[in-house]
Amino acid sequence: MVSLPGSPATSLLRFLFLGLTTLAPPSRAQLELHVPPGLTKLQAIEGAEVVLPMWYTLQGEVSSTKPKPWEVLTLMWFLEEEKGLMEQVLSHISGVTSSKTGASLVYSMPSRNVSLRLQGLQEKDSGPYLCSVNVQASQGKESRVHSSRTLELNVLVPPAPPSCHLRGVPRVGTNVTLGCQSPRSKPAAQYQWVRSPPSSQVFFAPALDAIRGSLSLKNLSISMSGVYICKAHNEVGSAQCNVTLEVSTGHGATVVAGAVVGTLVGLGLLAVLVILYHRRAKALEEPANDIKEDAIAPRTLPWPKGSDTISKNGTLSSVTSARALRLPRGTPRPGALTPTPSLSSQVPPSPGLPRTDGAHPQPISHNPAGVSSSALSRMGAVPVMVPAQSQAGSLV
Repeated sequence: MVSLPGSPATSLLRFLFLGLTTLAPPSRAQLELHVPPGLTKLQAIEGAEVVLPMWYTLQGEVSSTKPKPWEVLTLMWFLEEEKGLMEQVLSHISGVTSSKTGASLVYSMPSRNVSLRLQGLQEKDSGPYLCSVNVQASQGKESRVHSSRTLELNVLVPPAPPSCHLRGVPRVGTNVTLGCQSPRSKPAAQYQWVRSPPSSQVFFAPALDAIRGSLSLKNLSISMSGVYICKAHNEVGSAQCNVTLEVSTGHGATVVAGAVVGTLVGLGLLAVLVILYHRRAKALEEPANDIKEDAIAPRTLPWPKGSDTISKNGTLSSVTSARALRLPRGTPRPGALTPTPSLSSQVPPSPGLPRTDGAHPQPISHNPAGVSSSALSRMGAVPVMVPAQSQAGSLV
């Protein structure tokens, strides 16, 4: 007896196999299903066809013969799916045969050979196939016999065309990896890399990874350029792709050297700009501190009497006399300038220059206010070198 999930087909099968046998008395006749030796597990290639061989005999029969006129056959083929579900593939009940697309009986009925033919196989057709047979066992008796048997089918898929790719930059001295992968294969494909003529070459581990389909090429040279072919294969088929490897010279070193040179040049230009900036700033500061020989002498004011004196040997001594320290008698007017000693007052004014004031130059006494040299020394006077002045007003 076979336990099947509830469905219209299985309900009918249960009625035929169980209902009728309960209504009729048990029969001594027995039914046996036969499969050729070694064919309980079958393999087929996707897209091809396969025959699941099966026939039955009754008790006492050595070989399959033509069915008796009174034999009534009920036949079912099922594909067992996951989770215990069963898909009906073919049925033959009361002389009427129905089947899904691609399924048929090898022999027309009536026949004791109930082999199933499957065409246009797909990978999803893989799985266990259950054949269930119910036959009226003897003439003139309401007795039926039943038997079932399972065959295993495995649909193999040849590798689909793989895709080849190159990882890395193929330059002299660098390393690259050639990759190859087939999107579909049953069983899983294995890979082999070869180099096409005229420089034929076959690669092996460790450079070749036959499972992942990768080929590692290290320390590239110009002679390694060429066409590399990847072949994906399994026990039922193969497919291939290729990739062209063109090894170029070391442009990478040139690029690096150019980048280094460009950086150095940029730093050099920056340094030059900084130096020029500092020089310009320094040049703008120096004219304010320089004394030009042809500069016009500054405006002079009259010397107050008794403030300074010029010695006979050309030295200038600053003297703070009691007379110089006393305030002037008259109160200065607001905004009036206080006369200060000037070196230009020690020499006669240049004939070519206009006189700044209307007064005539007064002769300067070498010993103003009658103060002697010893008195000046006691008062803390310091001798100072005074540069001579030309008639043009420049210092020499």
